[in-house]
Amino acid sequence: MSTTVTNTFLEVDGLAKAFAVRDSTVRRLQPGRKQRAIAVDDVSFAVARREKLGIVGESGSGKTTLGRCLIRLVEPDAGTIRFDGSDVLAASRAELQQIRRRAQMVFQDPYSSLNPRFRVGEAIAEPARVHGRIDRHASRAHAERMLELVGLPATTVERYPRQLSGGQRQRVAIARALSAEPELLIADEPVSALDVSIQAQILNLLDDLVTSLGLTMIFIAHQLAVVRHISDRIAIMYLGRIVELGSAHDIFDSPQHPYTAGLLGAAPRPDPGQRRRKPAIAGDIPSPLRIPSGCRFRTRCKFAEERCATDDPALREVAPGHLTACHILPFKGARA
Repeated sequence: MSTTVTNTFLEVDGLAKAFAVRDSTVRRLQPGRKQRAIAVDDVSFAVARREKLGIVGESGSGKTTLGRCLIRLVEPDAGTIRFDGSDVLAASRAELQQIRRRAQMVFQDPYSSLNPRFRVGEAIAEPARVHGRIDRHASRAHAERMLELVGLPATTVERYPRQLSGGQRQRVAIARALSAEPELLIADEPVSALDVSIQAQILNLLDDLVTSLGLTMIFIAHQLAVVRHISDRIAIMYLGRIVELGSAHDIFDSPQHPYTAGLLGAAPRPDPGQRRRKPAIAGDIPSPLRIPSGCRFRTRCKFAEERCATDDPALREVAPGHLTACHILPFKGARA
C-alpha cells in the first residue's frame, strides 16, 4: 500500500518497470534470449500538494525511470499512479495531455533537452501554445515573462541554445517547464551536468520558484547533500526499491538504513577535521539483471546477517512518518 500523507496530490502504488535487454553472457550461451533489467520494483509513495520530495540514489537505482513513469514518458508494467485524483495509467490521449500540462519535467542535461534549431523564445512559448495557454501573438511577451522569472534578460528570446552557458540553458529549461503553468514539477538531476559554482544558484532558483508559485516538486538526485535544503521529505532508492523514506531532518540526523548511512558517510564535509560517519557501502551496485536474493543491499552491507540473504525486508514505520526496509532495527550504525 502507498504511504499516505494529508492533502495527497500524487499517489503511487506498486509501480514496476523492467526493460528487456540482451545480456552478453546469455547471448553467447543462448542466442536470441532476452533478460529483463528491473528498473522500478513495487514502489509506493504519496506526495502532498505543495510538498517537495527528494528522491536519491546511485546511478542505476531506478530514480530517473520512476520520474519518467509518473507522466508516462516511460510506460510502467504494473502499479497505479493517481494525480490529483486522476488515474494516469488509464488516461486517454487527451486526458494524458492535460495531465502533462499540469505535471512538467526538467531534464538532467540542458545541452540535449533544448532543440538547437529553436530560438529560446520559441522553445519557452511552445508548451504554452500547445496546451492552449496563449496564442501565437502572445508568444514573445510570454517568453520574456518566463525569462524574467528565472533571472535571464528578455533579450535572451532571440538567442539560440548554443549561445548560452550551461547554467543559462538550465534556466531556459526551467522557464520552458513552467511555461504551461504546471502544478507539479519533476526535476531529474537538474544540476548534475553543471559546474559546482552554478549548482547552488539553480538549486536556490528552483526552491524560490516552487515556493512562490505554490508548486509541488519531485527532485531527483544522486547526492544527498543536493536535496538537503530543497526537500521536505526524502526517499532513498536502491536497485529499483525505496529503502528509506522520511523527513529531511530524520534522514540526515537519524538514518535507519545502512545504505542511507553510507551515502551520508560518503558526502564531502567542509571541515576536514570533523568526525565522519564510517561509510557503510562497499563495492558497486549490482546489475539490475541479477538482483541479489533477500535484501538487495546485503552484498554491500557490513551489517548483513544470515536472514538478509533469504528474507526481503518490507518498508515499515520506525517512527512517525519515517519508514525503512531493513531487518536490523534499531539500526546500530545510524550514528557511526
